[in-house]
Amino acid sequence: PGVQAAAVAREPAVLAACKHQPPPRPNFRNFPRPAAPSAHYHVAAIPDVIAAGQHWKIIWHTRGNNADGIVGTPDGDILIAQNSNSDVVKLTPRGHASIVYQDTDTGGALSMNKQGQLFIDERGLNASIWELSPQHKVLANRYDGGSFDCIGGVLNDLTAAANGGVYFTQGFGGGVFYASPEGVVTQYGHDLRTNGIILSPDEKTLYVTNAGTLVAFDVQPGGALTNQHVLATLPGGGGDGATVDAAGRIYVTGFPGVRVVSSDGTVIGTIPAPVQLISVAFSGPDKKTLFAVGELRSNKPGIAGIASAEILAIPMIAQGYRGRAK
Repeated sequence: PGVQAAAVAREPAVLAACKHQPPPRPNFRNFPRPAAPSAHYHVAAIPDVIAAGQHWKIIWHTRGNNADGIVGTPDGDILIAQNSNSDVVKLTPRGHASIVYQDTDTGGALSMNKQGQLFIDERGLNASIWELSPQHKVLANRYDGGSFDCIGGVLNDLTAAANGGVYFTQGFGGGVFYASPEGVVTQYGHDLRTNGIILSPDEKTLYVTNAGTLVAFDVQPGGALTNQHVLATLPGGGGDGATVDAAGRIYVTGFPGVRVVSSDGTVIGTIPAPVQLISVAFSGPDKKTLFAVGELRSNKPGIAGIASAEILAIPMIAQGYRGRAK
């Protein structure tokens, strides 16, 4: 626990049993890195979203790869997936942290559906998606006859549907996957390098980040996805975590902060940040606080380069969608 599959010595034995071998991992050293965010930033007003002059406040700091995939809770706190510690931490807006789940086997992201079911993706060897609450059980860990590891890459992000199914992203070209309430996994999409993923408030649209763009799918009654199309191009590229507000706007972390996109695909503004942000969620007593995970890196490539992380918060005019945790 705490070690992603690619760094586990037993991974070659698991991959040897795959029906289809995963694509080779890209050389992350060759990926272009954006300019470092500036500590001197100014938040401009975005009508109905945020007032001018607001500032991010750091409310918590942790060492290592120990903050990702955050989600709000009904009482106004947030839950944080800890990759290296394999814990789930509950954090209050005042910065008080407590461990609420342990032994998640390299948990990477969290999602809670409208019924209150809490799910986590686990990035250790033989990756899996678990339901943590109200039951504690595996939802899915197999695709096309093999381990999720056969897809390639790691489980990235997930969003839980009201029917008990979960949409998730994984792989360097794998696309979008849907685990039904019975644990049957289906792949959707083409020409995708996905990461962040979020359902619209009415759950009729699924949004997925795709290497500098935001892609949308129509969600069918049984959970199937159709009509893949580019909804928006994100200025500056990037595209990691995502969330939605009560008005259906989509918030996507990227360069150099959070892009705000209307449901018709218009990029209506950017909330700049002093650090690179990777995950984002609304919470707080009235769900008018936007929380984000800031990632602080060393010069090492991949997850080895994640030196520490921090949770930031900023007051909003917009309100998060109250019918679902995220």
